[in-house]
Amino acid sequence: MVAITLQVDPMAASIMPDTQFQEFLATGRFMMQRSHSSGRFVFPPRIAEPGTGARDLEWVEPSGRGTLYSITFIVKRDPADNYNVALIDLQEGPRVLARLQGVTQETAKIGMAVHAKVEVNDGTGLLVFVVKGVETTGRAKHD
Repeated sequence: MVAITLQVDPMAASIMPDTQFQEFLATGRFMMQRSHSSGRFVFPPRIAEPGTGARDLEWVEPSGRGTLYSITFIVKRDPADNYNVALIDLQEGPRVLARLQGVTQETAKIGMAVHAKVEVNDGTGLLVFVVKGVETTGRAKHD
């Protein structure tokens, strides 16, 4: 895991951590905050660590590995418009809400191993997850 130090105005950085997160995604990178003093990961991005109020958050690249905690399938009239929303427990601790690609109602299994992937379209990044071991296109974290 690598910590990233950005040359950003400290006041601006503390006010706009969600903007920084989106900027990382736009470059194809999944980054999370971690408290330097406690070592705990923080997600979603914020200006202080929950519980302690520590403002010593640094951006680090997580493993991208996780486990499917829960999933809901949204079924539309046109099957091409179907999608899902999943809760993923990251190896680092936080739980993330995202889409899980490449699964159906029949193949999605609670507890299955997944990994993060960032899709970039027209300069905007989107964090999604895929089933571990499934070939995908785009940038992804692999073991």
